[in-house]
Amino acid sequence: MYQLKETNFPDPVLANKSATIYRCVQRSRKEYGDGGEGFAASLSRQDAAVCNIVRACNAALDMGQHLIRRERLGIPQSARDVFALLAQGGWIATALADSLKKMVGFRNFAGKE
Repeated sequence: MYQLKETNFPDPVLANKSATIYRCVQRSRKEYGDGGEGFAASLSRQDAAVCNIVRACNAALDMGQHLIRRERLGIPQSARDVFALLAQGGWIATALADSLKKMVGFRNFAGKE
């Protein structure tokens, strides 16, 4: 699995965003798992799962923007640039940055539905 450059979060902003991501992912998994075979037919379970994924995406972006500002890594021109700058700065692996850029695309798509 992917790891951040530093594994502990002495920074309260990073700690809070990390907790938000964890909570949202857990909730999304719960909605999907509890829905079982009926998940595809349950619009409220789908909405809850997608909304929590979008919240996790936004928290990851906030976390990245905070690190970029704190470490003075540059000025992102787009949401995808946040993860590119973190990879260039050595804060995350390039493969993780690529996955997170795809996550931004999902977030953009889900937000329009």
